[in-house]
Amino acid sequence: MGTDRARDVLVDQLPAACSHGLSFCRAVYHTSPQGDVVPIAGGLDAGLPDIVVRPDLDTLLALPWEPGVASCLGDVTDPATGAPVPESPRALLRAVLARCAEHGLRPIAGPELEYFLCDPDPGAPGGWRRYSAVAGAVYTAGLRADPDNHLLRTLRMLRDLEIGITHGNHEFDGAQFEINLVHSEALGAADRAFRLKAAVKELARKEGRLATFMAKPFNDAGGSGFHLHLSCEAGAEGETGAAAGDVGETRNVFDDPTGPYGLSDTARHAVAGLLAHAPALAALVNPTINSYKRFGPDTVAPWLVDWGLDNRSAMVRIPPERGFGARLELRLGDASANPYVLIAATIAAALLGIQAAEEPPAPLEGYGYDTARSALLPDCLPSALDALEGDTALTGILGKDFTAAYLAYKRNEVERFQQHVTDWEFTEYAYHL
Repeated sequence: MGTDRARDVLVDQLPAACSHGLSFCRAVYHTSPQGDVVPIAGGLDAGLPDIVVRPDLDTLLALPWEPGVASCLGDVTDPATGAPVPESPRALLRAVLARCAEHGLRPIAGPELEYFLCDPDPGAPGGWRRYSAVAGAVYTAGLRADPDNHLLRTLRMLRDLEIGITHGNHEFDGAQFEINLVHSEALGAADRAFRLKAAVKELARKEGRLATFMAKPFNDAGGSGFHLHLSCEAGAEGETGAAAGDVGETRNVFDDPTGPYGLSDTARHAVAGLLAHAPALAALVNPTINSYKRFGPDTVAPWLVDWGLDNRSAMVRIPPERGFGARLELRLGDASANPYVLIAATIAAALLGIQAAEEPPAPLEGYGYDTARSALLPDCLPSALDALEGDTALTGILGKDFTAAYLAYKRNEVERFQQHVTDWEFTEYAYHL
């Protein structure tokens, strides 16, 4: 689910934790948000065995809001074999990046994440209401749409956390915000996006508030996206870590002033790969039942398989910059996605397109959402999961063990939802039937 799991370690015990690792139950990967342990191979059936987490000290960062406390990401292995655990999203991304390195490609990623901020309200559904209901306040600064200066205060804390924040803004809906991260090598970008989500939620909790990256938390508001900017440098995968690094001086292989649209063959093939594998990709970047309620006409969220030049109504947008700034933007993902999985899946689909060397169709012109011109994406999680299972090329890069665990976990989520009586059903039927 992309939520953070951790153990508190006193400083005098840190050397031992680094040397021997920290034991976790493997079912930490199989536990639902409601605390159910989903029956996934290697978990319940194996007697709930251990995994070992070793701190990656390159990711050690002091927490500005907790004096004397630092946070560190970890790498997860099987204690019996020493191999990475297949459910580990960080290991998944590393494996995909190794495949890219074999082709002389070093992906560069720039995440953008949206979220809603809520205040406690016992009378509201779920006990929370939007922090501010001001409409029409997109791209505003100051107190007009943010009366408690939440965003500015959060940005300063994130700056001090040193995860490469560039800027933030109020989004289209009341109490909705977006924060952008600098572009860097892909694993570092995923580390920083993961920490961004954890930090924003923790900072909100310290104020008695709820920050949610749920795809669509309110019926009368839009959804929250996880937009990913992606380019590639020539060369093998470089150093990784949580710190925001310089993307370097090497050549951006997506740029070609002589190519169609100013894009190289590699860039256009990457776009074609994202389009070809979009239905399966949806299962990984739109990972919840709720995700598919974000889509629809006039939502500025893609629900058709298309691409366009600086066109925000397309699933894949090509921003106007060229040269070192040439890149694509996948607008399909929503904010509930696990950053490692989203970035790994996006890169894997792009790599498949580069390997196939196919051209994308003509780019979308004008405002999109015309079903006569483009194919529909899956409209629900079960359909997306079926598409993922059937896309053997994509799952071949992601790995059969990761794919099997992911499908089992998500299909259990679908099954539990289908057995649950919702508030909508009671409101719609109970009085009249």
